[in-house]
Amino acid sequence: MAIEVLFNSKVCNRKSGLALWLGHLAGQEDKGIDERVPVHHRHLPQTHLLVFRPVLRIVSINSPLVQLVQFIAQHDDGLFAVDAVDEHKPIGKSVVMARKLHSITESTRIVEAHLLPCATVSLNGTNSKTPPTLIDGKMATENCDAVNMDPDIELLSDEEIERDAEAFKEQGNAFYIKKDYTEAFNYYTKAIDMSPKNASYYGNRAATLMMLCRYREALEDSQQAVRLDNSFMKGHLREGKCHLSLGNAMAASRCFQKVLELEPDNSQAQQELKNAESILEYERMAEIGFEKRDFRMVVFCMDRALEGASACHKFKILKAECLALLGRYPEAQSVASDILRIDSTNADALYVRGLCLYYEDCIDKAVQFFVQALRMAPDHDKARLACRNAKALKAKKEEGNKAFKEGNFEAAYDLYSEALTIDPNNIKTNAKLYCNRATVGSKLKKLDQAIEDCTKAIKLDETYIKAYLRRAHYMDTEQYEEGVRDYEKVYQTEKTKEHKHLLKTAQLELKKSKRKDYYKILGVDKNATEEEIKKAYRKRALLHHPDRHSSASTEVQKEEEKKFKEVGEAFSVLSDTKKKARYDSGQDLEDDGMNMGDFDANNIFKAFFGGPGGFSFE
Repeated sequence: MAIEVLFNSKVCNRKSGLALWLGHLAGQEDKGIDERVPVHHRHLPQTHLLVFRPVLRIVSINSPLVQLVQFIAQHDDGLFAVDAVDEHKPIGKSVVMARKLHSITESTRIVEAHLLPCATVSLNGTNSKTPPTLIDGKMATENCDAVNMDPDIELLSDEEIERDAEAFKEQGNAFYIKKDYTEAFNYYTKAIDMSPKNASYYGNRAATLMMLCRYREALEDSQQAVRLDNSFMKGHLREGKCHLSLGNAMAASRCFQKVLELEPDNSQAQQELKNAESILEYERMAEIGFEKRDFRMVVFCMDRALEGASACHKFKILKAECLALLGRYPEAQSVASDILRIDSTNADALYVRGLCLYYEDCIDKAVQFFVQALRMAPDHDKARLACRNAKALKAKKEEGNKAFKEGNFEAAYDLYSEALTIDPNNIKTNAKLYCNRATVGSKLKKLDQAIEDCTKAIKLDETYIKAYLRRAHYMDTEQYEEGVRDYEKVYQTEKTKEHKHLLKTAQLELKKSKRKDYYKILGVDKNATEEEIKKAYRKRALLHHPDRHSSASTEVQKEEEKKFKEVGEAFSVLSDTKKKARYDSGQDLEDDGMNMGDFDANNIFKAFFGGPGGFSFE
């Protein structure tokens, strides 16, 4: 920068149109940028005190900035002065004072400026009403009085400019070698400011920016370098590396091929070309994997591609999206958040962030991110679809909940079923929907379907405690071992007193299921009365008595005799109040010396039917 503009905060509005515009013009003065900067009176609304202090050298008195200042002075009754002084010499403060200005409608073109050594320049204009005009890209001055220039001022020769620029470059090189890339960048920038047509200066700054991981800026410098010198091999090589780091492997390949045209034996370009081809192959494989819903393959391919394209947001977003689809939400959120810290308006990152929340069943927050993504990119199809699914899923689930609370179980079952078809990828929400439908199924006496829905919910989310608890229906269908496994899983996950009690109950039921079921043997319910137990024994004892099957085969006789003994054993326990209580509580009857193998079923039969003559088979 040729001129640094300092504003005294006590007397000047830093954000005024004049302050901002002159600062912009001063900053662009010696960069050779060709652009038009319109100036209107609305930009210059009031009086300001501006202090200009030269940093290195001031711009030429023929530059647009100085001519603009001169023109402003002409329209301000001469109350405008510029003193450009060497900051190391105590000549005095440099001051520019401006009062209310007339309308300025002419545009000003920025042209390449010649530099002057530090000296005192005084500009005083007349009351001309005609603004400066452009002639062949330069500011005309025929309507302005000649500028009074100090006789000590000397123009820098081209050789001096190049020498100074080279000095800055060498200083930049020294800092680069020391790995002080920030300082190296500053000195390369100064070299470019001095000599903006030198391709190597842009190439050096590009190399520095690459070390600072500022690949997009490095790409711009590399491209400028090869525009200035198309035979600049290092420029093409660095441009290719920037393209590759940003994930544009096709453009990178073209750059490396250009390097090989210039230097066919360039080993670095040959290797980089292979790297670009590898990245293109990983992109192809990832595309195929995504179509096949092989998200693990996509993550693998993107990890490999990012090894050579570390700054590629596209690869990172695809990886994050697939991590979300795999249920690895913290990893996906981390990748998306890293991108949003760099670029808070990145629609893809906003979409992935919303997708993670959506899949974690935080639907309201997810919708906010989808909406924000659509604001940034209205044509973002994935964000639009996800937003629509999220809203539909929430609405259908709420309808099902409402129907269930109202006791309309058939409608609730159908609504949960419809909700399950909206988005198969939403694992957590679908797990809840399956569990809800299982609850409704049990109300509708669809016990097998309820168990199956609980199993589906657990398959989707192995940590879903409620699904394990509701699958306790297993015990009602005599699947005791499965029930115990569920409660063991619950207790391992959440070791509460309630879960411990449920586990013990399930273990007891399992233990009871492995002994003889006396109620089943007699064919009565567990709540059967004493009279019902007696009637059941009478019926079963007569049915299986050995005398009744005396003419049957030996095998049948043995089977019926076994059943007869079991009926007698069951009756001896269930007809005794104490034994029945111990049996119902799951205690082993043998623990109290009750050896059920020693009793005689015939004695029980005789006692029940009243002795030897009480009953006989004909």
